[in-house]
Amino acid sequence: MVTAADESRPAPPAPAGTAHRTRPAAWVLRAVVSAHVVAIFGQPVFAGVFLSGDYDGLRLHEAGANVTTSLGYVQLIAAVAVWVRLRRAGPFLATLGLVAAETVQYFAGMDGALWLHLPLGMATIAALVVQFADVWRRPLGRRPKPIAAGPKWEETGDE
Repeated sequence: MVTAADESRPAPPAPAGTAHRTRPAAWVLRAVVSAHVVAIFGQPVFAGVFLSGDYDGLRLHEAGANVTTSLGYVQLIAAVAVWVRLRRAGPFLATLGLVAAETVQYFAGMDGALWLHLPLGMATIAALVVQFADVWRRPLGRRPKPIAAGPKWEETGDE
């Protein structure tokens, strides 16, 4: 007679020393997210310099937008590597949303649509800070592959 307990098998234990180790792909993602946070925090500062009457602040804000957006795309590439190497899709999906928002933000700023540029900028900064905390709060190791289920046993009623 086969029971439900016989059909469910526990996952094999991870090799010693690999359970809580952050992989190189995750370290690259952490580095890029950190640089991205530093760059995005400069944007409100440069905008404030411009709004206080110094017109060079607009040039700095534009250069900062180019750097920040470029780092967003580099972060997207790093998140793809984490997805492929470590089987973690979460950082990729979060980065994809962030990069989409930054791209809309970039073009809204270039068009002078401040009604969209300002609130989207604050939301983008908040989202990036949450992602920064997420990639640094726990090790990003490789997820174990699910083990294939064994053969299904059917009761025949003979036992």
